[in-house]
Amino acid sequence: MTTLSVRKFFAAAVLVACLPFTPHTASAAPAANLPDFTDLVDKVGPAVVNIRTTAKVTSSARGLPPGMDDGDMSEFFRRFFGIPMPNSPQSPGTPNSPNSPRGGNNDQDQSPDGGGDTEQNSGVGSGFILSQDGYVMTNAHVIDDADTIYVTLTDKREFKAKLIGVDDRTDVAVVKINAANLPTVPIGDSNKVRVGEWVVAIGSPFGLENTVTAGIVSAKGRDTGDYLPFIQTDVAVNPGNSGGPLINMQGEVIGINSQIYSRTGGFMGISFAIPIDEAMRVADQLKASGKVVRGRIAVAIGEVTKDVADSLGLPKAQGALVSSVEPGGPADKAGVQPGDIILKFNGHNVDTATDLPRMVGDTKPGTKATITVWRKGQTRDVPVTVAEMQPDKTAKAEQKKPPTPKPRASNALGVAVSDIPADQLKSLKLRNGVQVDAVDGPAARVGLQRGDLILRIGDTDITSAKQFEEVTSHLDSSKMVALLVRRGDNTQFVPIRPRAAK
Repeated sequence: MTTLSVRKFFAAAVLVACLPFTPHTASAAPAANLPDFTDLVDKVGPAVVNIRTTAKVTSSARGLPPGMDDGDMSEFFRRFFGIPMPNSPQSPGTPNSPNSPRGGNNDQDQSPDGGGDTEQNSGVGSGFILSQDGYVMTNAHVIDDADTIYVTLTDKREFKAKLIGVDDRTDVAVVKINAANLPTVPIGDSNKVRVGEWVVAIGSPFGLENTVTAGIVSAKGRDTGDYLPFIQTDVAVNPGNSGGPLINMQGEVIGINSQIYSRTGGFMGISFAIPIDEAMRVADQLKASGKVVRGRIAVAIGEVTKDVADSLGLPKAQGALVSSVEPGGPADKAGVQPGDIILKFNGHNVDTATDLPRMVGDTKPGTKATITVWRKGQTRDVPVTVAEMQPDKTAKAEQKKPPTPKPRASNALGVAVSDIPADQLKSLKLRNGVQVDAVDGPAARVGLQRGDLILRIGDTDITSAKQFEEVTSHLDSSKMVALLVRRGDNTQFVPIRPRAAK
């Protein structure tokens, strides 16, 4: 009986095992179609190049002890270690060695006069071919301080490249190699990039040529404090990828891999690419003249925060806050003032402070433009003639030493002020204002300091210490108010909440 029961159990088990498995339809999820990058890489890969740079150094630059030259050091390594000196032409694995992967690239050629100057590797990066006649785009930082630039194609041909032009502001560079009928990559439209779409990077991370990595676009218009808004991705980008293309699924270049966010020096899931539209505008100028010409209106700007917008009656936090105006510059001649908020440039909205430098920079010098500013609760159009951007200059106004602080202020803002002498106002090119002598309470909490100049409270220009006390006595403690404050050469709005009267 027991044996039969066991046999029946095993027979039932075998029958169940033989039945076809049918998944439960309610819990089954359709499999996602993952992208296949193989055709894309075959199409674009040949147009991506490896870029390495070399710099000439002398024996002393190589850190040899005083009085010892390369010959002495070579003899030292031969006697005591039985090997050639590392990085010498006879050392295995060095670029001039027959065993080197690049054998014979003259990375360490002696100068003709035998004076000890050598050519040593100084950097490695990536790039991509713009045209069949040999123009190549890369990052400016890839070729920094290079004496010689080498471009290696996927077919292992290597060329010495001529530097056409560099633009440090956008980190874009163009070089030229003497070749024809080269493979090129189509240029896409970075304005059509969508967050979440698949993208591919091809380059030479850590010198490993023709490496492909993939991911998605994480964000657009990412402001990192640089001149351009970047495309953020989660594509693996590492040192050596710089200058290589960021490619969409149509095989078009939409950006140049330029930066990573990292606490270790390696990839941590966040990388940034220069939008190709901006890069091509720069490249076209570099190819035409070797330099980039940009417009300027000569203002220093800052971000408009929500507190500033609320205190000034702006519907939303937008625009660029003018913190200082260069004396005699285009904006100064047009009547732009510190404390103005630039909302539009030539009819185009200035959504963030970083939009304005790009708009002005892309404008041809000599162009007459219109700036729309927010001043004292209303907008006004200001005509301005755009000038050509020059090397940055910092104008420093002479300031007198602040007087001895007065006792703690008892007004609603917690600020003790004094009149500014007429000659100091003139030297600072100011029409009005008072000087901060002491701070406490609300003023101390928002960071006001002795020596700051208060030019305006809300929409009211401050002309004297007496008027300042009169205005502060009528402030509503339930509402934020914006002080227009000048510190050094910079002017900005400081939102502050007055304290209630005792």
